[in-house]
Amino acid sequence: MYLVVEQLLNGLQFGLLLFLLAAGLTLVFGIMDFVNLAHGSLYMMGAYFAATFVAWTGSFVLGALLALGATLLLGIVLEYVALRHLYGRDHLDQVLATFGLILFFNDAVRLIWGPAGLALPLPPWLTVPVQIIPGVYYPAYRLLIITVALVVAALLYLVVMRTRVGMLIRAGASNREMIGALGINIKLLFTLVFGLGAALAGLAGLMQAPILTVQIGMGENILILAFVIIVIGGIGSIRGAFLAALFVGIIDTMGRAFLPDLLRKVLSGAAASTAAPAISSMLIYLLMAIVLVVRPEGLFPAAKR
Repeated sequence: MYLVVEQLLNGLQFGLLLFLLAAGLTLVFGIMDFVNLAHGSLYMMGAYFAATFVAWTGSFVLGALLALGATLLLGIVLEYVALRHLYGRDHLDQVLATFGLILFFNDAVRLIWGPAGLALPLPPWLTVPVQIIPGVYYPAYRLLIITVALVVAALLYLVVMRTRVGMLIRAGASNREMIGALGINIKLLFTLVFGLGAALAGLAGLMQAPILTVQIGMGENILILAFVIIVIGGIGSIRGAFLAALFVGIIDTMGRAFLPDLLRKVLSGAAASTAAPAISSMLIYLLMAIVLVVRPEGLFPAAKR
């Protein structure tokens, strides 16, 4: 029973981390109608910035804040210099251009930080276990990830769906020329939105950095999961991305935790351990296929604009 509770918490933590990445992609892809394959590279840059700034400052909190600001600034510069010229282009052009950015960022990281991975140590106060219920202890840092992601999810939903700025973002994605005719600087608005999306990707990267090694290409595999989450939840839906991320995180975590024991009943131990991660991934894509059959627009598609 305690193991089930612990793995559910792990799935919740992983799902909320995926939401931070998928939320930024939802803003850029779902609301701005821009396909950004380099979103995973911004996730990677957030992790590298965090590892660097924490080492420089000696403070985890200060280093994380500086890394978040650096990723926000990087996103704004990237949009202003390169990506805003692709808004009116075909999605294929956007895919090709942002794929080129993946290669650029990977080589830039290799040039600046070297090919070896980096480690981001946690301060002592985040390494202690916290008692959730009697008999169940959970790492303080993973609880911090859950808390931060829930706060970001609530704020993001309020901003996009309940404020004038969010209304302008959604309206601008629907009819950019009309919003411009009303006196709104749509270019500036989209630059800020892209910067926000980059900051969310950087936040996900810096929070994942202490758990996994910071390395080149770390954002590419997780980006696939982010796109799966958007498809399951509904393109442009923050609420859909949130729920889909929870589903994906829990299915993946529970599958990796309990499938090996089930498979050992029919396979050898080594084969079961090898097959479990692949089957867990298959379950995620099976969920996506079922959702597409039942609800082709996703669980919570954005309102028609």
